[in-house]
Amino acid sequence: MGESLGLYLHIPFCRSKCDYCDFYSLAGRDDRMDDYQKALLRNIAETAPLARENEVNSIYIGGGTPSWYGEKRLAEILTAVKKKFHVAKGVEITLEVNPDSVSLKMLRHLRRLGVNRISMGMQSACDGELRAVHRPHTFQQVVDGVAAVRQAKIRNLNLDLIFGLPGQTEESWRETVEKTLALEPEHLSCYGLTVEPGTPLAERVERGERLPDDDVQSSLYLWTVDRLAQAGYDQYEISNFAKSGYQSRHNLKYWMGRPYLGLGVAAHSDFGGCRYAYVRDLEGYIHGVLDGGELLAESERIPPRERGSEYLMLRLRTTHGIEEWEYRREYYMNFDPIAAKLAQFEQKGWAVRAGRRWHFTPEGFLLSNRLIGELLEVQESATLVNTLEKIRGGQLPETK
Repeated sequence: MGESLGLYLHIPFCRSKCDYCDFYSLAGRDDRMDDYQKALLRNIAETAPLARENEVNSIYIGGGTPSWYGEKRLAEILTAVKKKFHVAKGVEITLEVNPDSVSLKMLRHLRRLGVNRISMGMQSACDGELRAVHRPHTFQQVVDGVAAVRQAKIRNLNLDLIFGLPGQTEESWRETVEKTLALEPEHLSCYGLTVEPGTPLAERVERGERLPDDDVQSSLYLWTVDRLAQAGYDQYEISNFAKSGYQSRHNLKYWMGRPYLGLGVAAHSDFGGCRYAYVRDLEGYIHGVLDGGELLAESERIPPRERGSEYLMLRLRTTHGIEEWEYRREYYMNFDPIAAKLAQFEQKGWAVRAGRRWHFTPEGFLLSNRLIGELLEVQESATLVNTLEKIRGGQLPETK
């Protein structure tokens, strides 16, 4: 059996579209659910033979809003995956839900089919903030949804939160965090609001609406890291916190550079040394699968040097971080210039060395895009110098 594999299944349908959302999701297209289901089931059947040497140990059904898709369709998907793929006995199966479209009946049914982790889109405990971005639920529905998860005997719950929402204050964010902790989830994802181009929120900002600025978001983030640590949640990635033993197995595959297969419209994969994505178009995907049309939007084989860059970009999102000999062994690249740059970051309180591993501090996570960019520049310069030295030493032919 080959390396363990993560499986992602994308359900693009939503009851309504939130103003900040840039994911491929569609409201008002429920009439296409049945044809999408046919395409997705065929996609599963046709892709599974490619992974016959791999054992699937994480399955993530995301969206969109999978709970809006209906328990019957979700059950068909899970049954097909278990029939076609080699699924590990202790597989982690995550289902994304919204509080307004989840029920005890659905959860009990899906738990019997193996769903053992729920990720619920809460975002805020303040109804005014939820309305401001057109979330289709209230905080009371979150409370009721969490109660249904527990009644269904699902013991692994994640709640998604967003800081920096329109109208949000430091006081209202702290209220959200405290009310969330009272619900006792095993896992929390806390994301800073990003204004994505082309979204209704971006149009609102262009018209002059003001949002909490970067300084406010930074203050909210650092307070949250401290508060969650006091409550027993370990930070293991920039935006993710978990009680002991409840880190997301599936999400760690992305950040640790492990293989995963994405199925469904707009889904991405990194498998067999190749990274590819399906078309970001519902009708195009359905036609591509059922009628043999063009299905791939992009596909590329990733060379080792680029994998070395991905190692830095992805691992430094986590508190597990990076390690010199891990880097040298996997990518045959010189770590010394990177260590020197990390030592500079350490002096400024942005990075820390724990044993032989380096990782960013919470203050460093806030600057991670910039800091990783500097590390990649150092890596590129070191690689260029090494190549020139080999050319001068006659180890590589010069190109004309």
